Amino acid sequence: MKTKQIVGLAAAAALFIVTGVSSVLTHQLAASLVPVQPTGVGLTGGYTFQAPDEDYIGVVQVKGTIGEQTSTTLLDTSQTYQHTTTLEYIDCLMQDESNKGILLDVDSPGGAVYESEELYRKLQEYKQVTGRPIWCYMGHYAASGGYYVSAAADTIYANPNTTTGSIGVIMSAVDMTGLYDKLGIRQENITSGPFKAGDLTEEQIAIYQSQVDESYDRFVEVVAEGRGMDEAAVRTLADGRTYTARQALDNGLIDQICLYDEAKAAISEESGVDRFYTLEAGPARLLDTLLSAVDQVMPKSEAQVLTELAQQTQGGLMYYADLY
Repeated sequence: MKTKQIVGLAAAAALFIVTGVSSVLTHQLAASLVPVQPTGVGLTGGYTFQAPDEDYIGVVQVKGTIGEQTSTTLLDTSQTYQHTTTLEYIDCLMQDESNKGILLDVDSPGGAVYESEELYRKLQEYKQVTGRPIWCYMGHYAASGGYYVSAAADTIYANPNTTTGSIGVIMSAVDMTGLYDKLGIRQENITSGPFKAGDLTEEQIAIYQSQVDESYDRFVEVVAEGRGMDEAAVRTLADGRTYTARQALDNGLIDQICLYDEAKAAISEESGVDRFYTLEAGPARLLDTLLSAVDQVMPKSEAQVLTELAQQTQGGLMYYADLY
């Protein structure tokens, strides 16, 4: 075969590939830009609630760190907790008469105090408004904030290898002044009061400690109410340690150890309902996907890395978290 023929075939093949890829991207882009009329209720993050046409138990998944709503893209298929979507989903279950209860599927090491409390209160609202039961199944982890939200359940099941407990609060801070000095970075704060700058003096630490103690008291209150335990008994258990499923059962923190399918079978027998409905994510928008991918691969300067680290560790936020 002559050189010109080889070059021509290569060019044709390249053109075919480019045309095919372009067609796929154009189709996906058009689909992402054209509004889709869902047959159910559209929720935040591209989720759609489609109520089954028969009685069912709504499965509410709490997977990963409990925190603010995160974006979902085609490049990110991990199971991450979607806070706003979850609250909206519970609202939908609350309004649907075919719903006969909630199975809270928890696999979380905890997370932010704010979002943990919001989810717990939404679950409590569901029970008060509907009078329907909530069951909980614990996966790998249901620790700290994961246990906090689990306490809203009437019955708690756990996998034989679940790690749970870790009842407590943490607020972290990193002193980076030594590193800043070596890098020749100096930060000047002009404040309206002695505690506005957030310097870790003994007085400032005492202020933060009082805030942590208040959130801890709330955690103890939630567990005591949910498990029907005396607060003094809860405080004995609530020193921050984690518990195995067997230890949690012995201490009254859970009700039964079993596998997930066994828990569902027990729930079906108790409720008389065999159908379980799990909310599924819709397709992510292509532009969101591309922008997210670009943001993830763009290199960061050392200054950006240090700034982000400082923001994460010195934000003054409290966490019901075990694995931070």
